[in-house]
Amino acid sequence: MINKNQVLNAAKLSRLELSEAEIPAITAQLGSILEYIELLNAALVDGIEPACCAESFCSPLRDDIEQASLALDKILANGPAVKKGHFAVPKIIGQAGGGV
Repeated sequence: MINKNQVLNAAKLSRLELSEAEIPAITAQLGSILEYIELLNAALVDGIEPACCAESFCSPLRDDIEQASLALDKILANGPAVKKGHFAVPKIIGQAGGGV
């Protein structure tokens, strides 16, 4: 189905470097993928409408219902620290040895 030269060509186009030891495994894997694609292409799907999901007629989301918010003091009571009416968190930007 797929041969070494085709694998090497695909690797070159993909800018991948393959060792000689990797080529047989990649050839087998790509062959399996192509066989599976052929199996999918053989499926009879005439007259079947495309769907974006298995159950497109059912929405798992609830309807939005407008309601009053919680009071700010109740919300802030859930955090470990509060400063000037907001959650207080440790500074992480600009610390030595941290971040990218």
